[in-house]
Amino acid sequence: MRQEPASPAVRKRVQDSFGRQGLMSHLGARLAHIGPGRVHIVLPARPEVTQQHGYVHAGATSAIADSAGGYAALTLFDEESEVLTVEYKINLLAPAAGDHLEAIGSVLKAGRTLTVCQLEVHGVRSDGTRKLVANGQQTLIRVSRPVA
Repeated sequence: MRQEPASPAVRKRVQDSFGRQGLMSHLGARLAHIGPGRVHIVLPARPEVTQQHGYVHAGATSAIADSAGGYAALTLFDEESEVLTVEYKINLLAPAAGDHLEAIGSVLKAGRTLTVCQLEVHGVRSDGTRKLVANGQQTLIRVSRPVA
């Protein structure tokens, strides 16, 4: 599937914002794709993000899903706007196993105030095998960028 990239200005704005997220840095997550209304975040599987059975923890899985959706929405907003999550629902479909997880946030409907995104998280093995381990839906609110 061909994925259209966002403009250089939008990519920079998303990358700069992502770089300010302490949690994503702490988890070791990185941006893998930034496109109009679609963002992918990759989280390497490592002991620091696992639960007691060795699977990636639901909290880490949910965090990358939430951020992927938020940044997907941000790609469609003007540079004076920011985004905050109002609510999200995530279904954990299978143990989060693989060499890394890939969260995909996709905008379903962008509104003036509220935006709804679809969230998916796949466990990806080194041979490229992918398994859907979580999916969900998210509502975000557009807010004005705080004055610096």
